[in-house]
Amino acid sequence: MKMKQEFLRLVFLFCGLTVAHLGVTLFLLANLGADPFNVFVQGLNHLMSGFNLTHGIIHMCVSFMIILVLLATDRSYIKAGTVICMFCGGPIIDFFMWLLEGLEIESAGLVIKIPVLILGCVILAFGMTIVIRSEAGTGPNDLVAVVISEKCHFNFGLTRVITDSIFVLAGFIMGGKFGTGTIICAFLVGFVADFFMPYSQRLIDLGLKLTD
Repeated sequence: MKMKQEFLRLVFLFCGLTVAHLGVTLFLLANLGADPFNVFVQGLNHLMSGFNLTHGIIHMCVSFMIILVLLATDRSYIKAGTVICMFCGGPIIDFFMWLLEGLEIESAGLVIKIPVLILGCVILAFGMTIVIRSEAGTGPNDLVAVVISEKCHFNFGLTRVITDSIFVLAGFIMGGKFGTGTIICAFLVGFVADFFMPYSQRLIDLGLKLTD
């Protein structure tokens, strides 16, 4: 029974990850600025430009460092789903990019791009709450807000806004670039996720109950 529940939680995690990265894809297609975490990665890339490292390599290194810190402090946050989030996010985005390329969102005006961006942030936030509430693991960059929120007993939405803002500020100081989409994402995703969190918990509880 325990193995069945753990498997179902991984299924929920993968479903949430897929939904979240549909939102990320819409965000990217709007092309109005990188998400907060990637602004931070851009800044590190600029700061370490002499080492000739790619954006992807630095992204993986930062994610790996977050995991190492958690392994040293509270390894209960590192689960199978954390690894799934690390390695499946890219391919899922590539799939949705291929699927939606015909919409030509990047060449549209702001009257189309901003609603698409906001929709992407809402979908991202919803998918993220399913991943978190699956309790099967969370992506390294999302774990920052999750751990701070739980350890300090802070509201998750506000914690996410603060951590995203710190990522943007630190990235900008190091040479990263941000746009309108970055600001909207930083201040929208956390509060929308906070709204969806109890509904995602009920959805997962119902799914686990129905499959008992």
